[in-house]
Amino acid sequence: MTRKALRLALIVMVTLVLIRNVDAEPGDIKFTRKEAGTEDIAPAIFPHWVHRLQFKCHVCHDAIFVMKAGVNPITMDAIEKGTYCGVCHNGKTAFQATFEACTRCHRE
Repeated sequence: MTRKALRLALIVMVTLVLIRNVDAEPGDIKFTRKEAGTEDIAPAIFPHWVHRLQFKCHVCHDAIFVMKAGVNPITMDAIEKGTYCGVCHNGKTAFQATFEACTRCHRE
């Protein structure tokens, strides 16, 4: 498949993900908060397959994320400081992860 066709397929898939407010799809990772008082905040859904279409595994693992469930202490503070998701979601590489963009990641 050509690079142009891959980009088009990626754009279509990302668009479908963004316009649908759905639960996690197969292969997605659902991050549920465990802290008291956060029950009303929807879990963050990480669309692994969308990211995997664009990047090879080594881009994120183990440079940004350790490949073991529960060992990456991902918080909004960490993301805003440019770690974890914030490495790319900084407004330059990808949309900026801010409190104004909550529903792009946090959804039921």
